[in-house]
Amino acid sequence: MDQIELMKELHVPSGKKIILLVMDGLGGLPGKNGKTELEAARTPNMDTLSRSSMMGLSTPVAPGITPGSGPGHLALFGYDAIKYQIGRGVLEALGIGLELGPESLAARGNFCSLDPASGEITDRRAGRIPTEECARLVEILRQITIDGVNITVQPVKDYRFVLVLKGEGLHDGLTETDPQKTGLKPLPVKPLRKEAEKSALVLNEWLDKAFELLKNERPANGCTLRGIATNPNLPTFKEVYGLNACAIATYPMYKGIARLVGMDVPDAGDTIESEIKTLREKWNDYDFFFFHVKKTDSYGEDGNFDAKVEVIEETDRIIPDILELGPGVLVITGDHSTPWALKSHSWHELPVLLHADNIRTDPVTEFGETACIMGSLGHIRHTDIMPLAMAYAARLTKFGA
Repeated sequence: MDQIELMKELHVPSGKKIILLVMDGLGGLPGKNGKTELEAARTPNMDTLSRSSMMGLSTPVAPGITPGSGPGHLALFGYDAIKYQIGRGVLEALGIGLELGPESLAARGNFCSLDPASGEITDRRAGRIPTEECARLVEILRQITIDGVNITVQPVKDYRFVLVLKGEGLHDGLTETDPQKTGLKPLPVKPLRKEAEKSALVLNEWLDKAFELLKNERPANGCTLRGIATNPNLPTFKEVYGLNACAIATYPMYKGIARLVGMDVPDAGDTIESEIKTLREKWNDYDFFFFHVKKTDSYGEDGNFDAKVEVIEETDRIIPDILELGPGVLVITGDHSTPWALKSHSWHELPVLLHADNIRTDPVTEFGETACIMGSLGHIRHTDIMPLAMAYAARLTKFGA
C-alpha cells in the first residue's frame, strides 16, 4: 500500500479547513548581505506566526534532484512525483480549460528569439512578449495542417502557448526541443520508445512549418516545445483525501495541475489582492485551499533579488487576512527553490511553516532557510506535508488495530 492508498483508507470528515500557501520558487541563496531572498525580506507576520508553529525544511522530490513546477506541486499535493510523472503540456492545456481525450498529446510551447543567420537561440522567452503578441502569433501558427491530425493551438500567458494534437497512434515518450540555454539551436523531437515514433514525426513536421511561418517575426521568430505528454488521469483529491478542494492561482499552469487532481478553479484575477478576495468569497464552500503566488519564481529566474524580496513582503502582508478566516491548518512553503544567483530552479530544500492547534512549538522565531534548520519538523519531503496537514486538521483516523 502506497501513501495515496493509505490516505484513501484513513481520511475522515472534520470541520477544520486547510490552506496550503505556496510561494513559487521560494527557496533562495544568500545575496551580498549574506541572507537569502526570504531572510532579507521584512516578514513580521510570518515571523510572528513561526513562534506558534512547527518549522522545518522540505525536499521536493529527492536530495539533489531539481524539480520542475509540475513535480514540485504534485509532491506538495501528496503524490509521488517519480511515480506520477506529468508532462507540462498537460498542465498548461488543462490550465486554460482544454479537454484532453485518450488520443490527445499536449505540449507547452515557448516563443523564442533565434539568430537569423545561425538559427541559435538568443532569448529562450523572446523578451517575455506580452500575451497579446502571443495571441497574434498563435493565429499565424493555426495555419498549419497535417494529414490525419487534429491540431489545436492556444495562447496561454506572455510567451507561452499550448499545442494539442489529436489523432490515431499518438503516444508520449518524447524529448523536448528547448536546449535550456542560449547559443544553441532548438532540438528536434526524438522518440524515447518505439510507440512514440509517429508522434515525433508529426511534431517535427509541425515545428518545420512553424519556423517557416515565424522566420520574419521579431522578437519571436521561433518556438520550442516542452513537456509533451498525455493525460495520466490521476486519482482525485476527493478520492484521496475526502476534501472539497479549491485552487486560487493566477497562472494557467498551476490551474492546470489543480484541475489534474480534481480541484475547482475559480477565476482569481491577476494579483495577490484579487486572490485574497477570491479566498474570502469561496471560504464557506470548500475544505481545502491551494493558494499560489507566482512571481517569487519569475523574479528568481530573472536573477532579480530585490524584486523577489518585494513579492515575499507583499505575501507577508496578507497573512492577517488569511488568519482572520480561521483555518484549522495553515502551511506556508514553496514548490521548489529558484535562487536569484542561479536564475533557475534548484535542488535546495524549502522552508516549511505548519500552523495548527495541538502542535509542539520549537525555538524558531523567524521564517527563513537558516532558522528552519532548527525546526521541529526537521528535514522532510513534500509528500509528507499533506498527511501532516490532514492529521492536524483531525482528518485522519487511526491506522491499524
